[in-house]
Amino acid sequence: MGRRNSCTIYVGNLPGDIREREVEDLFYKYGRIVDIDLKIPPRPPGYAFVEFEDPRDADDAIYGRDGYTFDGYRLRVELAHGGRGQSYSHDPPRSFSSGRRGGASRRSEYRVMVDGLPSSASWQDLKDHMRRAGDVCFSDVYREAGAIVGIVDYTNYDDMKYAIRKLDDTEFRNAFSRAYIRVREYNARSRSRSLSVSYSRSRSYSRYLNLFSS
Repeated sequence: MGRRNSCTIYVGNLPGDIREREVEDLFYKYGRIVDIDLKIPPRPPGYAFVEFEDPRDADDAIYGRDGYTFDGYRLRVELAHGGRGQSYSHDPPRSFSSGRRGGASRRSEYRVMVDGLPSSASWQDLKDHMRRAGDVCFSDVYREAGAIVGIVDYTNYDDMKYAIRKLDDTEFRNAFSRAYIRVREYNARSRSRSLSVSYSRSRSYSRYLNLFSS
């Protein structure tokens, strides 16, 4: 078997509306990903080939994700045999999550709110920062009450709680700016309040008051 094949894994039984970045979120922590080839047939489930730089990372990904349940689908992960052109039989989905919205990124109840982001922050920047604490399945940024606010969903409760402990009052940075952010558990009441920037040390937001309740 060539090195390229030994670095490439097959991921079967994927949801029919999964996106490439969600496949990346599933496997990024196992090592540097060289390429993702996502295949979505007319009828689900979908499948993908994920190529790592190091074959040991591919082995780790198989060990960590084979049998993993993602959005109600039990994944089948194995070393790709015969290259990407080979036809794989699709496993039928074990279950279906009725809460899905077609084409939308996956959401979860394990959600945090991030305040104090600089105006240049993108959802990709936020995801990169927040996944230091665990598996991120969704991220977004938006403007509210003159401030930039982030929403991040984790795949499980422990990662959400760890993110609050580890990443609260840490320095967020991207290619254009940096700022100290606050991270807290999301709830509907906190969303409805005015979310003026808290603890941001960037010049553009230093004027705002911290409105967090103790």
